[in-house]
Amino acid sequence: MQVLVTSNNPVRLSFLAALLADAGIETVLLDLHASIMDGSIGALPRRLCVATEDLDRARRVLREAGEP
Repeated sequence: MQVLVTSNNPVRLSFLAALLADAGIETVLLDLHASIMDGSIGALPRRLCVATEDLDRARRVLREAGEP
């Protein structure tokens, strides 16, 4: 697994995961429940990960969608 995007914005992460799912790329969201430990203030960024073999294709999908 490789980290594709790190963000505190759950809406953006959901959008990116949906874009990748539409392209047939499976994602895993890490640190989702870490906010429980920080009081749910969103201080800990979440990591959107893809399989290593999908990393280049996932980056291309996000770039074509206008994502940095």
